[in-house]
Amino acid sequence: SYDKLVLSPGATPIRPPMPGIDLPGVFKVRTVPDVKEIKEWLEGHDPFSGGMHTYTGYQTVVPAKRAVVVGGGFIGLEMAENLAHLGLQVTLIQRGDQLMAPMDPEMARYVERHMEKNSVRLVLNDGAARFEQTTAGSLEVHTESGQVYPADIVVLGIGVRPENWLAKNAGLAIGTLGGIRVDDQMRTSDPHIFAVGDAVEVKDYLTGQYSLVALAGPANRQGRIAADVIAGRDSRFRGTQGTAIIGLFGAAAAWTGLNEKTLNRIGETDYEKIYLYPNSHAGYYPGAKYLAMKIIFRKSDGRLLGAQAVGQDGVDKRIDALAMAIQLGATVYDLEESELCYAPQFGSAKSPVNFAGMVAAGVLRGDLPLAHWSSRDSEFLLDVRHAEEIAVERVPGAVNIPLHQLRARLNELPRDREIHVICRSGQRAYYATRILQQNAFKVRNLAGGMLSRTIIAED
Repeated sequence: SYDKLVLSPGATPIRPPMPGIDLPGVFKVRTVPDVKEIKEWLEGHDPFSGGMHTYTGYQTVVPAKRAVVVGGGFIGLEMAENLAHLGLQVTLIQRGDQLMAPMDPEMARYVERHMEKNSVRLVLNDGAARFEQTTAGSLEVHTESGQVYPADIVVLGIGVRPENWLAKNAGLAIGTLGGIRVDDQMRTSDPHIFAVGDAVEVKDYLTGQYSLVALAGPANRQGRIAADVIAGRDSRFRGTQGTAIIGLFGAAAAWTGLNEKTLNRIGETDYEKIYLYPNSHAGYYPGAKYLAMKIIFRKSDGRLLGAQAVGQDGVDKRIDALAMAIQLGATVYDLEESELCYAPQFGSAKSPVNFAGMVAAGVLRGDLPLAHWSSRDSEFLLDVRHAEEIAVERVPGAVNIPLHQLRARLNELPRDREIHVICRSGQRAYYATRILQQNAFKVRNLAGGMLSRTIIAED
């Protein structure tokens, strides 16, 4: 019996009924004991030995132990990293066209490149179909496209689903996404029963739509709110904005708020996006690393909607600052004025957060009219990089006039066509855009320059 009941059953790993999924050596990951079981399996099967294998008639020395990870989310990527650190040859299979679904595809490409740079083989747009055991006792992963990947261990990181069976059997309302439906005080459809954590559906802070967010931060806040309400306080959960981070091979990827995929899915058009590539701290101080950042904001009022960042230093503190800005309903104009810690080993006098606000506000004020690589048509393309940069990577059809020569060569540019300007990251293109604007040219800056083009062109 109870006066009040709190359900916190969490989520369970998705384990589809595929042939061979119960074979020895095929593992799911949910708990510490699951990881311990994987570790014991590896220790018992000597993953660190080498061996001779014959392929297509020739011999080569390869690692004797091969791991296949199925799934490109948090668990899949973290398992791939740790298996690679143990010296295993790792293949990661992902049914979708990108890793890390909460990120937009062009930002996820940075993660994918980093994984491949660290010897993780990626297989995208293909899903595992079945698992088979060979006569030698090893495993084979057969995919939907008909490919076969040999393995000595398989780890499933396909995702999780809410553990809702008790709530469902008790007659509590279950949402359309499969989570226990709760209000902003964490009450279920039975006013005496509360539910918190990965098992519940909660509203997105920005869209108001129900979502499933399997993150520890929101779960802890929900538990505190449920306890407050049971004790008689009028506490309420504001909703979640999905702030998260993952560390991989010495780098990190993080995000908060809405991504562009979600905005397109819900039919939202009142937004703009920018890409920027600031240093993690002052460039003259040793060890600075550049960050790749994407900022999404409303065109109508400048309200910050979402942010994504990838890099080797300072990713967490920039996304933390932007997450708080979203929570407070801040605009990109507020980011311009944010006063943040500065010393050369920690940041720059103009923080990446300030930088993001200044660039975005410049767009809204008309100082920086933007175009995007994904929406280019037949506009005149002006490349203001130096000749030696063009020799390394060029855009077909672009006219090259280095920035320092631009004022003297304006007569070479058309006045009856819109000019789209590029450089490496966008800064020189901004200067060029301002020069052309002030000389009455129709002009736009291609967001993110060549750095964003290289990533977007891969999609």
